Formats: sequence, C-alpha cells, structure tokens
Amino acid sequence: MSLTTIAGKIFLPRQKKLERHNTEAEAMQREVLRHLIQRAKGTEYGRQHDFDTIADYEAFARRVPVNTYEELKGQIDRMRHGEQDVLWPGRTRWYAKSSGTTNDKSKFIPVTNEGLKRIHYAGPYDSVAFYLQNNPQSRLFDGRAMILGGSHAPNYNLPGSLVGDLSAILIENINPLANLVRVPKKQTALLSDFEVKRDRIAREAMTKNVTNLSGVPSWMLSVLDRVMELSGKTHLEEVWPNLEVFFHGGVAFTPYRQQYERLITSPKMHYMETYNASEGFFGIQNDPTDKAMLLMLDYDVFYEFQEMGTDTIVPVWGVEPGKNYAMLITTSCGLWRYKIGDTVRFTQTNPYKFVISGRTKSFINAFGEELIVDNAEQGLQYACQETGAEVLEYTAAPVFMDEHGKCRHQWLIEFNRQPQDLALFARLLDEHLQTINSDYEAKRYKDITLQPLEIVMARQGLFNDWLKQNGKLGGQHKVPRLSNSREHIEQLLKLNE
Repeated sequence: MSLTTIAGKIFLPRQKKLERHNTEAEAMQREVLRHLIQRAKGTEYGRQHDFDTIADYEAFARRVPVNTYEELKGQIDRMRHGEQDVLWPGRTRWYAKSSGTTNDKSKFIPVTNEGLKRIHYAGPYDSVAFYLQNNPQSRLFDGRAMILGGSHAPNYNLPGSLVGDLSAILIENINPLANLVRVPKKQTALLSDFEVKRDRIAREAMTKNVTNLSGVPSWMLSVLDRVMELSGKTHLEEVWPNLEVFFHGGVAFTPYRQQYERLITSPKMHYMETYNASEGFFGIQNDPTDKAMLLMLDYDVFYEFQEMGTDTIVPVWGVEPGKNYAMLITTSCGLWRYKIGDTVRFTQTNPYKFVISGRTKSFINAFGEELIVDNAEQGLQYACQETGAEVLEYTAAPVFMDEHGKCRHQWLIEFNRQPQDLALFARLLDEHLQTINSDYEAKRYKDITLQPLEIVMARQGLFNDWLKQNGKLGGQHKVPRLSNSREHIEQLLKLNE
C-alpha cells in the first residue's frame, strides 16, 4: 500500500465536511461571524464597537465600520510593538509584509496563531483533500513537495517577533514532519537573495522525487528554468517522472499556461488554482473542469462584498452571479470589515464559486472605459491563441494626450514568444477587448475618444530588473497589470531604453 493511499484516509472526514458548501453557505458564515465576535469581544476593538451586544450580521454591519489598511495601521503598529488584546486577543508575533503593493510603504498584516491554523494552513490542507478526491490514483505523498517561499526579518527587534512574506511565515511555522516530504531545506527556502536561492533550490530539488509543486507561477517558472539548465533535459518530466500537480496562486495563470504546458508535456500533469493572500486563504479550484474557485466558508473568515460602483455591501448569501464585487473580510487575524483590494465575480451560488476579476486599484478608467484585469487576461489569451505568441509579463496605462491630442492605452509587454506581426497582435487584442467590454467598445467607437491601443515591446528580463530595483524580486511580489496613472510604466519604459 502506497503512502498516498494511507495518507488519503486521513482526509476522508474533511472531504465529507466540505459537502456543506453545497447547501449551508449562510449557516456556515453566520457561525464564523459569531465565533469571531465572541473571541474578540474583550479586545480594545471589540469594546470600542460593543461586540458583546452584537447578536447577528445585521447588527455587526451597523456597528462596525468598513476599514482599509490606513484605518487599522495605528493599531497594527502598536501590536507590532508588543501590545496585547488590540485587534485580536493576546500578542501577535508574526506580520506578513503585504505583496500587491508597489509603493514604498509596505503593509504589515497580522498573522495570529489562530489565523495560521484556521485559515492559512486550512487552505493547503483542503487543496490536497480536493485533489485526492478528484485523483484517486494519485501518488502525491510518495515523493517530495517543492514549495517556494520568501524570507523574513526581525520585527522592531522584539524577541520572537518577525515580519516577512506570508510564505516564509508558513515555512517557519510548519509542522517539522512536513520538512521530511518537502524541498528545499528550510535554510534555503528562507534565503532573501532570490537569485542565489533560485540556484540552490534547483540544485537541491533536481535529484529528489518531486511529485508536486506549490508557489507563484512566475517565480516557480524561473526556478524550473534553472532546473532545466542544470539538468540539460528537454522536458521537466525527464527530471521528475512522477510530477503530477502544481498548486498555484498569487497571480493569474493565463499568461504562463502555454509555457508550463511546453515545459511539462506529461498527460498526467494537473494544475490547481488557489486564492491565497497575506490576509488569508479564500478559494480553491475544486473542479478541474471549471476555472472558477470554491469560496471557502468555514475558515475563520467572514466575507462581505461591495458591488463595484455602488455603496451596497452584502454578505455572501446576498451576492448575484455576473456582478463585480470588491471583497471585504473579517478574520481571526484581527482584520475587521477589511477591504482586501481584490475584486471577484461569482459564476454561481450553492456552492458559491467565483473568479478573481482584478484589483480595486488595478484598472484603467481614464476615459470611462472601465478596463479590468479580467478583460486584459482574456484579451491577451485570445491574441496569443490567434498568433502563437506567448506573454511573459505585461503592464498597461493610459496615454492621456500625445503631441497630436490623441488618447490611447499603452501596453508594455515582455514576450516569451514574440508574435510575427506585432500590429496584428495589437489589433486582435484591441478588438477582443471591445467584444468583452461594452464601455471600452463605446470609447473606441470610430476612434473618437480612444485611439487604437499601442504595444511597446519590452526587452527580456525588464520586469524582473524593475522588481529587483524596487527590492521586490522573488517571494509573492507581483507586477502591477493595469494602472490609471503612468507612474509604474514610466519607470519601466526608462529601464527599457
């Protein structure tokens, strides 16, 4: 009997429990909210907002304000200095340095012991539970897991208190037994220099029986490319013949899919998307035939959703499929009605499944076109399919007016495989954006408001160089995809000269 067969039995009770997501969404979420309020009623925040008198969601929504990081920053900083019982009971020692922000001011998200157990570790556990359920012939635990992580550093020099990438916090706190089935070794995983770490991970892992990968697609691809360089092989399954699944998250997989499929040609390879962030673990692609993810409703996360363009906020049982919502979370890490910055669109209810449609600050709406990341990903995927091109990284921003008084969108794209006809690629992208976004189509009508989009070809390695220059190479850092300002694209264009 294989180790996976034995280990698989451990997941059976949880697999049964997960069926509640099909019919009991509201009940599960109300249970979560009651638990969070009860736990935190003795904290400073709980006393300020009379948690001991809140009996249901409706009272919670009236009593507790919507928060961004700025509203909670002062309290979090006091927690970082060692104060107890501020946003969550006890002292919080760990803080995830938030990815997804490209300005100099970083966010430090509290990661409590309860949050680690009931959110951040619960998600990976359930990902495996779903994977084994969908793949009964799996040999996942008969080999090693290659897990990429960032690094951490002391927090205000307080003993035992650290800040860093969430992935580093998870590696630091992982059950020691897990280190027996994962690569690289802990010292390597927590190195801060990504270029050194990349080489060491590749050298440590290439001789092991790796069956599964976990990490951000862009950084994982960089490590895998180094594995191929060192091994001299053509395809990854020649190095790891038992490789069967990549659990990925952090950035959209669409721009990277073709590169992975060319690198890994084995028909038994699977890809499973997860929605994990510094603030929590929220969704899992539980059905391999459906790109939408299941919203995880029985962790220590209570969800609310604000319909984009309105002030209307509803709990999960009030959402409607097809609409774009900004997501608010309340968690056992001390985040209360916190706007995480992501936007989602539900594809169905009961069970509640969704796709990430973008960021609340990652869009272009300079001329009323309301272009979101989901549009951009679909448009690029279409243009790539039609031309055989492959996009590695990209960003886009408006050109408000050139010397001829013309306005347009400017896309800076680093191709892994360049299109033979860049003008055709640009036209296909532009046309598909008009097909899927009526606001963009209206602004492009007869070139009156918006001219055809412009594509600038980025040199190889441009985006990595930019991330490195800003101290964001590796870990969970991401390239900003769309922006209403030209701040990021101007920096990149200067490096591209």
